[in-house]
Amino acid sequence: MVAAALDAMAGTRWGRWLGLVTAVWVQCISGNNYTFSNYSDALKTLMGLTQLQLNGLSVAKDVGKAFGLLAGLASDRVPTWLLLAIGSLEGLLGYGAQWMVVSRTVAPLPYWQMCVFLCLGGNSTTWMNTAVLVTCIRNFRRSRGPVSGLLKGYVGLSTAIFTDICSALFADDPASFLVMLAVVPAAVCALAMVFLREGPAGGAAGATADEAEDGRCFAAINSLAVAIALYLLAADLTGIGGGGGVVSAVFVAVLLVLLASPGAVPALLAWKSWMKARKAANADLEEADSLAAATAPLLVAAKAVGRNKEDEPRAPGERPRLGEEHTIAQALMSLDFWLMFASFLMGVGTGLAVMNNLGQMGVAMGYDDVSLFVSMTSIWGFFGRIASGTISEHFIKTRAIPRPLWNAASQVLMAVGYIVMALAMPGSLFIGSVVVGACYGVRLAVTVPTASELFGLKYYGLIYNILILNLPLGSFLFSGLLAGLLYDAEATAVPGGGNTCVGAHCYRLVFLIMAVACVVGFGLDVLLCLRTKRVYAKIHERKRASSSAVAQRVT
Repeated sequence: MVAAALDAMAGTRWGRWLGLVTAVWVQCISGNNYTFSNYSDALKTLMGLTQLQLNGLSVAKDVGKAFGLLAGLASDRVPTWLLLAIGSLEGLLGYGAQWMVVSRTVAPLPYWQMCVFLCLGGNSTTWMNTAVLVTCIRNFRRSRGPVSGLLKGYVGLSTAIFTDICSALFADDPASFLVMLAVVPAAVCALAMVFLREGPAGGAAGATADEAEDGRCFAAINSLAVAIALYLLAADLTGIGGGGGVVSAVFVAVLLVLLASPGAVPALLAWKSWMKARKAANADLEEADSLAAATAPLLVAAKAVGRNKEDEPRAPGERPRLGEEHTIAQALMSLDFWLMFASFLMGVGTGLAVMNNLGQMGVAMGYDDVSLFVSMTSIWGFFGRIASGTISEHFIKTRAIPRPLWNAASQVLMAVGYIVMALAMPGSLFIGSVVVGACYGVRLAVTVPTASELFGLKYYGLIYNILILNLPLGSFLFSGLLAGLLYDAEATAVPGGGNTCVGAHCYRLVFLIMAVACVVGFGLDVLLCLRTKRVYAKIHERKRASSSAVAQRVT
């Protein structure tokens, strides 16, 4: 009975928005994979590792994402709550084991065992991300860009949220930080298991007449997200969140209130729905009948505009065109898929190399504490994600500009960021972490809806996780091999095992090679833009027809 009531709630507009808000909260804690720099130095010292060995652990963490294919396969076969349960359990085991080692509760585990637990922790996020992305994009089919930008934006903030809370309450203690990574995601996922459910296709969230109000809801949650990001940014730049005491406690309390504030949106929608139902119960049914009569032809007209010969069923064995539903095999046989895959690799692979090595990059450039750079990467990653999702959606509606164009622009900026870091001027690591974080965020937020627009939603969960294979692959190529080998070539051994390197030369060649990789990615993205112009022209026409239908109803 309870399950039936929750499923019925998921079919309402406010129920879908409640699901989206709980998905936002899941994303706030599912970026733990990007926090390795916060405790990597403790692992390196405790286990006496070289930089290549330490980067091997970071690669093992990212290899966990390769097993995200299992989450993709499961997303069409099991309910959302089970995906969340598996992810939270894996995170509890993976990060819990790392906490036991860093806190010296147990003796350092063998290297291969640490790789296994890091892999478990890395894989945990794929189940969470698959659950929220697949469910929310299916619930908000007409707003894929804003949904992707919003959800991926909060993932970008999660690193800063964890880092700043740990700094405020536990003085950046790595053992306490790992406790948070193990326990907090499990608690939040338990809440999401109740409220995040897939609603029926074509329900309230998909109705043409509701798009205007959906836009206002997205704007409200985006505004709250920007407020959270600015709050974290101000705390990092002024240092008011750290140091302990009453000020730090107040900082954390205000942050938690801000994180809870998106819940006001579904609460307001639920109140409006209740008031509307109450009026309908006391009023004549004429108003409801006339409303249905006025809406029906508009919906039929909108469907008619979006229907053309390319939407008609295709003959058996005929390959679908871009923008139509693809099977996994059909997607993998498409040149456009591999263009997207390769360009994604150049962007996220090089970005992960910076995130995984920020600790050692900071030491090489003379910084004792790199938590500021970790937070900057996270916060500006948020701005990149949330802005690119909304802006790319706007320009599809108004100019039919292909979404991959924004990926191309991010590749250019990312290459500039790497060149700035290679120059090793004062403040270059700060500037580089901001630029790389923002561009990395753009890549994630833009590629997610692009994949669904080009290859359909039917097998989206698995297609998304195939693209996410770029994270472990990129981590291995750019972080494990490139950064690890070139760093060790410049480093000197230290007593007790391990090595260290201080100076601009430690990572200069790494940055330059990654800048070249971004230029290659730019070329691939431009080619993909040219090949997808027709698809986005169709999407533009459908969105324009939908907007016209809403305008006619208002007038």
